[in-house]
Order: sequence, then C-alpha cells, then structure tokens
Amino acid sequence: MKQGSTFFLQAVVVLIGIAVLAVCVFLLPGVASRDAEANPRSDYLQYPFLVCSYILSILFLFAMVQTFKLLSYINRRMAFSALSVRALRDIKRSATLFSCLIVGGILFVIIFLEGDRAGVVAAGIIGTFASIVIATFAAVLQKLLQDALAIKSENDLTV
Repeated sequence: MKQGSTFFLQAVVVLIGIAVLAVCVFLLPGVASRDAEANPRSDYLQYPFLVCSYILSILFLFAMVQTFKLLSYINRRMAFSALSVRALRDIKRSATLFSCLIVGGILFVIIFLEGDRAGVVAAGIIGTFASIVIATFAAVLQKLLQDALAIKSENDLTV
C-alpha cells in the first residue's frame, strides 16, 4: 500500500475521532437535557443515557486508535507482525463488546420503556449488525495474519 493512501486513511480516522469527540462533548448533553424537559416522566434516564453513550464512544474511539496504529504499522512495513495481530484483536474485542452493549440497550428499551420504541430498536439493530460485521472482518484478518506469521517463522527457520 502506498504511503499516500495510508496517510489519507490515517487522516480520515483522526477526523472521525474528532467528530465523535465533538458529538460527545457538545451535542449529547444538550440532547439528553432537551429529552428530559420534553418527557418529564422519563427524565431520570438522562444520566444513564449519557453514561451508556460515553461508554460506547470510548469503545469506538479505542477501536479508532487501534486502527490508526494498524495503519502506522502498515506504513512502516510492519504489517506482518505481532503488533498488527494485537491491534486487530483489540479491534475485534472492542466491536464485539460494542455490539453486546447495544443489544443490552435494546433489551432495556423493549422491557422497561413504553411508547414508540421502533426507531430506537431499529437503530440499535443496525448498529449491532455493523459492529458484528467489523468484528468478523477483524477476526478473519487476525487469523490470516497469524497464519502468515506462522508460515514466515517456519520459512525463517528452514533457511
């Protein structure tokens, strides 16, 4: 992969991370307080919503940092290394935990909240599906990389 394309991908990862941080700092508190004012019966859910949103954001940002590291390894010609395998493992674990937390949130909404829940459940299902796809892709890449490292070490021993 050319250095220009990895630099572009790293820049995109940084921009996405900045956008997520901006949403967490500037947008989420306002959304939670407006919802609490509009629905006084469920205003007690304002802080659990913020806590869950921040936990999911931390997981997402952790995966973005690991993606940035992986692109750095590729840029330094260290794509086939244990560091790359570790970064892919961390991305897989983060995406898996992300999807489990979203499923827990969907179940909470279905069990404890009344009213129109279809939009929240649909958004949760889409988020769960996307994170499962990312976790699966990271797991496949991790396994391929581990196999390539094993073959490389065998070849190094025979030469």
